[in-house]
Amino acid sequence: PGFTGQWNLAGLPAMAVPVGHTATAPTLPLSMQLIGKAFDEATVFQAGHAYEQSTPWHQRHPDF
Repeated sequence: PGFTGQWNLAGLPAMAVPVGHTATAPTLPLSMQLIGKAFDEATVFQAGHAYEQSTPWHQRHPDF
């Protein structure tokens, strides 16, 4: 979430989506950024939603 600001300021919608955790302890969450065309938030939201529906990562939590 902290790395999407520059895209938003440029008028490019962006979001971070969880994609898993690191393999070694302590496990840390990993994410990918989706960046869309100017003012095309709908496509970014649709892509993020589709990815989350096809993977379990948004339901898992790292071990601390």
